[in-house]
Amino acid sequence: MSVPRITIAGAGNIGCFVGGVLAHAGFDVRFLTRLQQVAALEQHGLRLSDFAGLDLHLRDVAVTDDAGVALDGATLVLVSVKSGDTEAMARLIAAHAPAAQVISLQNGVANASTLRTVLTGADVRAATVPFNVVTKAPGHFHRASSGDILVEAGPIADLSHAHMAWRSVQNIEAIQWGKLLLNLGNAVNALADLPLLEQLQDRAWRRLLADQMSEALRILRAAGITPAKTTSAPPGLIPHILRLPTPLFRVIAASMLTIDAQARSSMWDDLKQGRKTEVDALQGAILHLADRLGRQAPLNARMRSLIRAAEAAGEGPPGLSPRDIRG
Repeated sequence: MSVPRITIAGAGNIGCFVGGVLAHAGFDVRFLTRLQQVAALEQHGLRLSDFAGLDLHLRDVAVTDDAGVALDGATLVLVSVKSGDTEAMARLIAAHAPAAQVISLQNGVANASTLRTVLTGADVRAATVPFNVVTKAPGHFHRASSGDILVEAGPIADLSHAHMAWRSVQNIEAIQWGKLLLNLGNAVNALADLPLLEQLQDRAWRRLLADQMSEALRILRAAGITPAKTTSAPPGLIPHILRLPTPLFRVIAASMLTIDAQARSSMWDDLKQGRKTEVDALQGAILHLADRLGRQAPLNARMRSLIRAAEAAGEGPPGLSPRDIRG
């Protein structure tokens, strides 16, 4: 494929990191984002760092809050808005770049379908981004965990770079469900207000994660959904690994994921920044399936309720204990 002209549609943490790496690699990249982010990037430039020692600083980036300017002439649009904003962004793409290829870099399992409903006839691909990115300072985005971006099979431009790999896969829906299971932990981390690594050293927290995931796996099995492996361990085995004694867990988990000592979930970052979270696209997806099947998922419901309460309070991550969360 020819070299694309890329628009990052929703330049938050993931969008800024992915777009920044692509811009550093020499791609023509424009960032569409909210006005506050425009001001930060214009003032500070775009700094990218990660757990492995990456430290890049792009002084001049093409950033705007004007959809017409950002999308004009785009041949590839990477959508990274929150799930609740997907339909609105799809309408902007339809108005300003209807012929562009569109890749969803979003959490959850329904966003590509939402994009296709609006962008009829467009080449829309689902994708998963396995790593998390947090804001260190205005304009500074830090990747705190590892993994390759996986894209639904089909022709795409070669976007891989030394600092970020892209791979085409056949089973993207199963992979999305596998990632969603892991992302259920985002809410736990946001409520705990702890670094992920510290949280995973505590067996009480791991048991809470395991119980939530086991509940979700039961709902997925009832719905006939088989999530794909997104770590070195199959999804059904992960709750058992989480429940292991801590010394044994450390040995096994070391081979599953590379993670920064200060990494926290994107949902923690959302509460910290006073933004709406994606709990409805994560725990909400499990609860939607449970309702459809006439089943209960009380722990996932509890997580959603607590995250919504934290959003409404607007005071940041609440710093709850496992006992607080279980109620």
